[in-house]
Amino acid sequence: MSDSPRTQKPKGSGRTAPRPPDVRRDVDIAVATLDERKAADIVVLDLRGLSDACDFFIIATGSSETHVRALSEHVMEQLERAGRRPHHVEGMRLGRWMLLDYIHIVVHIFHPTQRQFYQLERLWADAPRVTGTARR
Repeated sequence: MSDSPRTQKPKGSGRTAPRPPDVRRDVDIAVATLDERKAADIVVLDLRGLSDACDFFIIATGSSETHVRALSEHVMEQLERAGRRPHHVEGMRLGRWMLLDYIHIVVHIFHPTQRQFYQLERLWADAPRVTGTARR
């Protein structure tokens, strides 16, 4: 097989990066931050073995567009204090569905109507839910 652009992973995609040893710590930080800031229906899905895209989805709901944006900002702030910066962020302007991509962890923060519409938990129903995440 040749090294044509069609067969190669895009450079800088980060998806082949080795898993940091403290991924669970980062999950705990994000969940605790969401919980402290009154996010609703926080769910952590373990995608290891199901997807090469990431290891964990964290899904939460904010009560309004402003709340969704604020939750996202606080999660980014707390993970940055732990030495993590997002690889990619989407949705900040509209505040209906924020996606914070940390390569091994993807945090989805939804406005209630968007969460109901997209139903990520149903889409990833084969993924085990993680219990025992740290809540401060």
